[in-house]
Amino acid sequence: MNIQKKFRTPALKSRMVFRLWSGMMMLVLLGIGFMWMFHIYLFEQNYVKAALTETQKRLEPVMDDLSTQDLADDPRLLSRMSHMAGGELILMNQQGKLIEMYSIGHKINIQEHQDEQIVLNVIVRRQEFQELLKGTPYRIVDRHQDRIFGFEMGFPVTYQGETCFVILHNMVMLKTTLDLNRRQLILLTILLTVTASVLALLVSRHFTRPVFQIKDAVDRLTRDDFSARPELKRDDELGQLSDSVEKLGQKLQQVDILRKEVIANVSHELRSPLAVIGGYAELVRDITWKNDAQREEDLNLIISEAKRMSEMVTDILDYSQLQAGYIQLNKDWYQLYDILESEVSLCRPAAAQHQICLKLECQDKDILLYLDALKISQVIRNLLYNAINHTKEGEEIRITIKQTADAVCVAVINPGEPIPPEEQARIWERYQRSQHQSGRRLGTGIGLSIVSTILGAHKMSYGVDCQDNQICFWFSCPFPSQKPQKLM
Repeated sequence: MNIQKKFRTPALKSRMVFRLWSGMMMLVLLGIGFMWMFHIYLFEQNYVKAALTETQKRLEPVMDDLSTQDLADDPRLLSRMSHMAGGELILMNQQGKLIEMYSIGHKINIQEHQDEQIVLNVIVRRQEFQELLKGTPYRIVDRHQDRIFGFEMGFPVTYQGETCFVILHNMVMLKTTLDLNRRQLILLTILLTVTASVLALLVSRHFTRPVFQIKDAVDRLTRDDFSARPELKRDDELGQLSDSVEKLGQKLQQVDILRKEVIANVSHELRSPLAVIGGYAELVRDITWKNDAQREEDLNLIISEAKRMSEMVTDILDYSQLQAGYIQLNKDWYQLYDILESEVSLCRPAAAQHQICLKLECQDKDILLYLDALKISQVIRNLLYNAINHTKEGEEIRITIKQTADAVCVAVINPGEPIPPEEQARIWERYQRSQHQSGRRLGTGIGLSIVSTILGAHKMSYGVDCQDNQICFWFSCPFPSQKPQKLM
């Protein structure tokens, strides 16, 4: 409810709402324009044609009689014809002089009706009337610009034995009907425009409200409020976008927690060797500086702790630079076995302190690969540190090299509790220190993240398998398509 209230801003202040509203109103106005064109150029034309056809049908029986009958034989015939036509009926002689005039069945005196005199003057001045005097019937539609005012038809008849002419003029009734239709259309246009405008505004706000909710959530994420969620439950594309923003928020929240964990753990890890270095330096200065053996032991411990702290800082810097893409791989041709043997030899003293045996197993020592030797050494060292940290005293860690048709697989296998499936993907991308055996803390704690980053830069596949209380961290090195010429 609070979210909905937050987005009740004036609709037209939003460019998106205004654009949606304008687009829908353009479609409405376009439809109204087509409706007016349809009415003017099709409906009115058809109405006039229908009126003419209907008038002709009503007059057909009379017209048949006129071909053989004199109008003077039936005094009421002209009145009936005027009533049937629904307008004025004018009877003229061959000289164009008015004989009689009727309006909707009623005989009128032209001298007393100025409007009818105007109609008569208009008819007389027509070119069609001059043709009628020569015996040519006509039928026309009265219009001004796009407005239709009526229709008119003239034809010769016989009156008192002489050739005369009848003109049927329908203007008032047709004009009234068309004007009424146009007034109704104008009212309909106004109502349709107002209704469409309100509906377009409501629909625009309905479609843009979830967009504003998503935007607000993204804005809050940019302000480090990683708990922000759009909270939209929809089955359309906006719902999918909302789900993506929610996943983004969850991921950023995890990253933020990771950042805090890294700072806390690295601070602790750096404080420990610094405290040891400071304490033993004071010890050497104040107590054991005269005892050569004790002084040498204390100085070696200081050097060891300084080296551990240096490795920690180096790992953090390397990880950051690899993630940012600042470090380029220096690849060349190296023997994989030599790299493994060197790192296993370096890690043996640390493993021996806990009665852990490191065993390197390899059937073929001649395995030439194109890689960055320093970075792969860092991968193997971090995998060995991880195995030592999670292996009980007196156990054995195996390092194996196995070849397939197109790749060689390196595995570090140690006994231990299986890693839960939901954790197997996360351990590669987060600061992980879960349940170390005997309180051992070799390495920096971001070793697996460094491993995944370096192997990813080499485009090597990697993973972890757990089976029969054995944990196997492995990576696969594809064989190069070509070997260097000097070694072939």
